[in-house]
Amino acid sequence: MFGAALGENAPLGMDQRDLNRIGGQEVGEGSVQTRLYAGRIGRGERMGTRVILKAYPAMVTSGSDADVMAANELAAHVVLQDEELGEISENISYLYGGFQTKTGEQWLVFRDDGKATAADYAKMAAEATTEGRAVGEWDFWDRFDKTRPIQRRLIFITKLLRGAFQGLAYIHSRGRLHQSLGPASIVINTTSERDAMYLNARLRDLAFSTDVSGLAAFGGPTLEDLWEGRGSNLSSGTRDSAIDPAVAKLSEGLWRRAAMAGARDSLSRRSFGIADDIYAGGLLLAYMVFVPLSEAGSIDGPSIQRLLETTFRLDIPAVREYCEADDRWSEAVNFMNLDDGAGWQLLQAMLNPDYRLRPTVDAVLSHRFLTGALLNLS
Repeated sequence: MFGAALGENAPLGMDQRDLNRIGGQEVGEGSVQTRLYAGRIGRGERMGTRVILKAYPAMVTSGSDADVMAANELAAHVVLQDEELGEISENISYLYGGFQTKTGEQWLVFRDDGKATAADYAKMAAEATTEGRAVGEWDFWDRFDKTRPIQRRLIFITKLLRGAFQGLAYIHSRGRLHQSLGPASIVINTTSERDAMYLNARLRDLAFSTDVSGLAAFGGPTLEDLWEGRGSNLSSGTRDSAIDPAVAKLSEGLWRRAAMAGARDSLSRRSFGIADDIYAGGLLLAYMVFVPLSEAGSIDGPSIQRLLETTFRLDIPAVREYCEADDRWSEAVNFMNLDDGAGWQLLQAMLNPDYRLRPTVDAVLSHRFLTGALLNLS
């Protein structure tokens, strides 16, 4: 059993006997394979509440990757769900708590805010684009105007991206990085394009989240200690345990890239970390435009990344020219080309090779490509 009482909305220790599991799927996070289950709380004050259970495999040795990732994910939610720091964002998954089984598996229990991911929607939308139809129910007038489903698709994609970036802005405002941002890390409550006005996108998968708060940036202690000794510290809101080496290992790659980019002092490392999330956001932007709006099977996440990074080495004008020559991607290109190439301009800024020149997430949200102005939504 683990968890810390921080008030009504903080993650709490739970008992596995309180929960009923229904179905499941496997999800890879780094070298660790986690399992997701839909379920309900079977007793107590939240009896009947739908939940998503995330199971980390039993640790083989103390400080194993799965054990550390589960601890780090809970620690991240403790910060993000602390009401004393301000209002909790509607664009992050909400953690009720967790428990540890006798076999050593660690389970996190999330509120069920939807089971579909942005990746699931993108696949469905690609098939719909190919067949000239909507995702979900048609509108009557779609039969007479084939542009209507595409217009709703653009609105849906824009709102999904805004929700994801609002969640990222919130995470950064709490002194954390996401570090796993991608279409599979975004949960949505609907895939029906007719319901775009009700769409809510939430970020999940915070196992690799990194603390870049003021204390951490200047070399002070962080929340990323393992379970032992954490309870009393969390309930008092203090950070009096040095960062555990096992948790620090989760961000080794990030800080190695930071050093290679010349970010070696505390402030520049923090700036690099934020910019690294923005870069991942740029790849997400490209994915959420091209996969849903292209012929099914003609492009996917890895091929987008290879095209951007390997083939054209982040030369976005060259990428644009290449994409414009492929008819299978015409709807995606048309979207990116709106208002003199607003989408390409934003993508170029987010993928700038110089991390110091990448925009903040607030600047991304203010860009005309994502405000809805180009689609007459603002």
